[in-house]
Amino acid sequence: MTELVQIENLVKHFGPIKAVDGVSFSVERGEVLGFLGPNGAGKSTTMKVVTGFLSADSGRIAVGGEDIAANPIAVKRRIGYLPEGAPLYSDMTTRAFLGFVAGVRGFRGDEKRRRVDETVARVQLESVLEQPIETLSKGFKRRVGLAQAILHDPEVLVLDEPTDGLDPNQKHEVRSLIREMAPRKAIVLSTHLLEEVDAVCSRAVIISAGRIVSDGTPEDLHSRAAGHNAVTLSLRGVAPETARAALSGVEGVREVEEVGGDDDEAGVRLRVQPESGRAVAVEVSRVAREHGWQVEELMVDRGRLEEVFRAITAPDRTRS
Repeated sequence: MTELVQIENLVKHFGPIKAVDGVSFSVERGEVLGFLGPNGAGKSTTMKVVTGFLSADSGRIAVGGEDIAANPIAVKRRIGYLPEGAPLYSDMTTRAFLGFVAGVRGFRGDEKRRRVDETVARVQLESVLEQPIETLSKGFKRRVGLAQAILHDPEVLVLDEPTDGLDPNQKHEVRSLIREMAPRKAIVLSTHLLEEVDAVCSRAVIISAGRIVSDGTPEDLHSRAAGHNAVTLSLRGVAPETARAALSGVEGVREVEEVGGDDDEAGVRLRVQPESGRAVAVEVSRVAREHGWQVEELMVDRGRLEEVFRAITAPDRTRS
């Protein structure tokens, strides 16, 4: 794959505060990178510097091989940016605003109309085309902001909280659009919604106190959770102590605990905790079959992203 975004040793101060502290990462075509972190971590500042809305104190940014310091206009042509809060011209209608953006991007005549019409359809703005933007709901304003970001079909999309303020149906539509665009673009999106990482991201970078503290796939993050690969199963027709004894002998099992039901009639519910890094679901299933147990439920826990996020962004971890 082709690297479309390269960020090396990025530093940005606001007075005595170092908001971004030596951040480096790259994004390839086809990647959707979730950029995560607690409030004040430096996410929005990094995105503003990458898109040229703020200048860096030091470091290098290249988009599509163009250095932003040497060729800022060329870089901005390659980027679609949805800023935090989706600032818009509130006295314009949706149609007028998108027409204005198309004109700024250099489109004229039939091409301008085509770009606006296609973008309106993709983001589903037909019902509010003639409304002044100031009268729109927060969700529709966010979708207008997304529309202006994708109107010129950029190679790189930088989206700051793209589903903020959207209802569940609108979130689903925007996430579907991101997945549809992903193979042709490099997409960086910040979010506070950890469910969004699983929904659309192929990679996740976590920043805290201006520094990157984690960089990997969503599955990498899940694997760091305490409950990763734990197996919960519900059984009937077997005594709890019998099931626990059999499952405790499975290779890679650290602990078997009862989490509900304590008699044969009601059944038994067990949680099988594996040793770190082990996957034991196949062996647990095999033991159940060999003993002839009636398995009513068997679930494998991926691990909670919230738990991992809190652990790696704790102040004592990121300030050391």
